Amino acid sequence: MDADSNIYNRIAVLRTERKISRRELADALDVHYQTIGYLERGEFNPSLQLALRIANYFEVPIETLFSLEPFERIK
Repeated sequence: MDADSNIYNRIAVLRTERKISRRELADALDVHYQTIGYLERGEFNPSLQLALRIANYFEVPIETLFSLEPFERIK
């Protein structure tokens, strides 16, 4: 795997489903709200610690939120 590999995520999907704004999520995680946008657009890969904190916030297994392969579309 090369160092530039993307980590795919479903942050926006879960955030939208739960009606949580980027700012609300950022405040809960103690990160800048723009960080959430960068993560959602795949412009920034989270540290393991941040990925675990996000999964914990949404109360889902980390593999529900993050993957090395693109997620299939939810039908």
